[in-house]
Amino acid sequence: MGDPSIRLFVTSPLQAGVELAASEAQSHYLANVMRRSAGDSVKLFNGRDGEWAARIIAISRKSVRFEPLELTRPQETDPDCWLCFALLKRQKTDLVVEKATELGASVIQPIITERTQADHVNLDRLRAIATEAAEQCERLMVPEIRAPLKLAALLNAWPSERQMFIADERRDGPGLRPPADALQPIALMTGPEGGWTSAELDGIGAHPLVSRCSRVSLGTRILRAETAVIAGLALLLAGSSQE
Repeated sequence: MGDPSIRLFVTSPLQAGVELAASEAQSHYLANVMRRSAGDSVKLFNGRDGEWAARIIAISRKSVRFEPLELTRPQETDPDCWLCFALLKRQKTDLVVEKATELGASVIQPIITERTQADHVNLDRLRAIATEAAEQCERLMVPEIRAPLKLAALLNAWPSERQMFIADERRDGPGLRPPADALQPIALMTGPEGGWTSAELDGIGAHPLVSRCSRVSLGTRILRAETAVIAGLALLLAGSSQE
């Protein structure tokens, strides 16, 4: 019956007995890489209908069709946590997206700051990385990957009810702790390799839409930008997978 640990993200609704098609990339993966056959088992999820046990009912080198059989895990409510990180070079940005997906970020928003050394991304590539990470770590949803924004544009559209935690490498703030309400809207904001400028930090704190803002420390060491993302999300979302 194949390996049921193969998990695939699909966009179609999932209902028992209602057939659906794999994407071209998924078809290639199942037929040519994993050498699966009709009758083999897979697991499917779409971020809305939970996780389903399914079987392959037709397969060729370029197309695969599934039949969902039964719900194996109901859809869960993930923490409403945005990651807003100063855009990094390609490999580091790839790492940030992968690890932020694994740790539970709901939205991944690259930002452009005064010291950012990159200004564009391949969104299709990042969305593919996030999808593969969600499939691998058994998460039931894929985070939204947004196009880069300049810091000022992000702040001008900031939802005032969302609490912001700014990782400050100066280490003069309190240590980062998860909020008491695991489902409240929150965001972690991390800076570039060169750090935030004083004007940026002052401007964020004084912005009229940022009504709930805390400058926090991630410890006594100066962390690389990608390490700060991983450490910050791990601290902020501690225990959320058990909620």
